[in-house]
Amino acid sequence: MLTHMRSTVIIEDELFKKAKGRAVALNTTLSDIVNQALRESLAKPDLEAPAFHMITFGKPKARLHREPREFQVAIEDEDRRSLRR
Repeated sequence: MLTHMRSTVIIEDELFKKAKGRAVALNTTLSDIVNQALRESLAKPDLEAPAFHMITFGKPKARLHREPREFQVAIEDEDRRSLRR
């Protein structure tokens, strides 16, 4: 079973120098530093987008949820009205 995978990544020069320096200071490898950083980053929960509130005008009690079929009917009605002009 394969427990390690080789890959090529592009790392900014300054970031590489800092990571390499950290590896030397901790007497470990650059791979270990990168693996640990990835583990820490991936362990963080995904950030959720804040709730979206749409500002609406018109009837305050109007239903906001629409189904695709309702849009189709509204477009067809609008087309019929415009053809009668």
